Amino acid sequence: MSVWRPVACHSTTSPRNRSGMSIMSPPAFNPKHKEVPDSVLLQVPGVVAGTMFGYPAYYINKKLFACLYEEGVGIKVAEKIAGSLVGRKGSIRFQPKGRKPMKEWIQINHEHAEDYRMDQEILKISIEHVSS
Repeated sequence: MSVWRPVACHSTTSPRNRSGMSIMSPPAFNPKHKEVPDSVLLQVPGVVAGTMFGYPAYYINKKLFACLYEEGVGIKVAEKIAGSLVGRKGSIRFQPKGRKPMKEWIQINHEHAEDYRMDQEILKISIEHVSS
């Protein structure tokens, strides 16, 4: 499965900031996976699409509850629920950019975008958790 990354047109080296430090690479996510969350989540009153560090994301009452990341969707739920979901088919701890796993976040990875329709209940739980 290919992951979308914008192509740099101006240079073959990593861009640098004023201090000479390498600037992070563009976000990677599977654009095909965006269609299903858009169709499901943007029907929920109060949910709006946005971005989080360049990744497509979803907010309720200006609070982030889900985002696309690499080959999956990161979803914020209560820590106890996250623990119970980790290990289920395609579910892992959300660990963006190789950082420490996030206690209240999981990442669900599906090969086919349509499979995210099976996760509507988890997304509903996430919206309720973030809204409270």
